[in-house]
Amino acid sequence: MRVLVVEDYKPIRDSIVKGLREADYAVDCADNGQDGLWYAESHHYDVIILDLMLPKIDGLTILKKIREAGANTSVLILTARDEIEDRVAGLDAGADDYLTKPFAFAELLARVKTLVRRKYSAKKPVIEIDDLKIDTVRRQVTRNEKPIELTAREYVLLEYLAMRAGECVSRTDIWAHVYDFHDDLQSNVVDVYIGYLRKKIETEDSPKLIHTRRGLGYVLGESL
Repeated sequence: MRVLVVEDYKPIRDSIVKGLREADYAVDCADNGQDGLWYAESHHYDVIILDLMLPKIDGLTILKKIREAGANTSVLILTARDEIEDRVAGLDAGADDYLTKPFAFAELLARVKTLVRRKYSAKKPVIEIDDLKIDTVRRQVTRNEKPIELTAREYVLLEYLAMRAGECVSRTDIWAHVYDFHDDLQSNVVDVYIGYLRKKIETEDSPKLIHTRRGLGYVLGESL
């Protein structure tokens, strides 16, 4: 899943970015409101972590602008302001959650995971497709109760397809949600990783779960 972090204080920004990447999220970041607004308007994010007190353009203005533009990206406000009126203003402007500084990264990560599940209507942390189970909290995958070892990139690709199970997901959409803005992407990288996933989660004795829609993309679901 892809996250944008807009935070001007470098130690906090670097800590959040490092922690999210270690948790296998694709992360872009900005240290001011002007760049943050450009990222938010130019790319697709599952979650935006947004400070309120930013140089150039404040966080509340960014939030209002992206909501006025119709963006439904989940927004987590991260700020030192802890007054009730500040929280109300943020929530009224369209924020989905609010976390005050100082904070524990474990709590921020848990809130990000919850926002991602909420966005894709995945209320339970374990997604089940046929005999395939994906534990989005522990980041563990099993099929027919047998554990499947995936690389970080294989896992995030599978999780994204699972969040949208039954839908045809285009290669462009996968790029937008799974990879960092600065990733050096080859034209066939999505197809390559789909191939890796198929080798690990599909066998001759189990139903095919990843289906190709030629010219359109991929569908994760039971046999069609």
